[in-house]
Amino acid sequence: MAVKQFKPTSPGRRGSSGFTFDEITKTKPEKSLIATRKRIAGRNNQGKITVRHRGGGPKRRIRIVDFKRDKLGVPGRVAAIEYDPGRSARIALISYRDGEKRYIIAPVGLKVGEMIQAGPESEVKVGNTLPLQNMPNGTVIHNIELTPGRGGQIVRSAGTSAQLMAKEGDYTLLRLPSGEMRRVLSRCQATVGQVGNPENSLIKLGKAGRTRHRRRRPQVRGVVMNPNDHPHGGGEGKAPIGMPSPKSPWGKPTLGKRTRARTKASDKFIVRRRQK
Repeated sequence: MAVKQFKPTSPGRRGSSGFTFDEITKTKPEKSLIATRKRIAGRNNQGKITVRHRGGGPKRRIRIVDFKRDKLGVPGRVAAIEYDPGRSARIALISYRDGEKRYIIAPVGLKVGEMIQAGPESEVKVGNTLPLQNMPNGTVIHNIELTPGRGGQIVRSAGTSAQLMAKEGDYTLLRLPSGEMRRVLSRCQATVGQVGNPENSLIKLGKAGRTRHRRRRPQVRGVVMNPNDHPHGGGEGKAPIGMPSPKSPWGKPTLGKRTRARTKASDKFIVRRRQK
């Protein structure tokens, strides 16, 4: 899929770019695979904002995507490639031989009319899902389970992929998109191939409005606030931060401060942390 550059017909259009949507073959979603979700805009059950800068944007319908790929041994045909407003990747509509339809994340190279399958007996080809123990070393994968049967949890956004590096007993060593080397149970499933829409990172929004369409509200710098609103606030004119390290609005150190728990349970699975 190509990226189109807009002509500078206005200041907002200058330098911005968008998708051509060449790969989209169906514009209306499958009615049986959509759901509605109440908007929460960063509020908790008490109505208090717990996540800032969320809210607004157009109304969306949730596409129910099959991350588990638990139709084992049943071949399915790729019926369409569709747009999903809830994720950066595209989704593929799969029509299975028994009549059921499901959405999956569309990998690079998956075409309408191709056949895919899930299960330990499946062929190692793009779009097929099988346990890590049934894949050869060097396989490029995505939509990886961390617990057998729970469904894919990592490597699901546009253009990402992990690589199967080695097998050690009950575990398989993976190189994740961040560069982290991590061990995952060999019984966990993954899908072969790289997630589609790799040009997603090349898109330039160009104006504030396109960020608002993504349900992102503006971020205000702490240095322009008053002292009662932020530790960086106050002072005459443009004032420096005035402290050894920057702080969050709640006085916690930021900028390089490690936030990962020191005794996290998954530490024993991480062979090498990601590089800074």
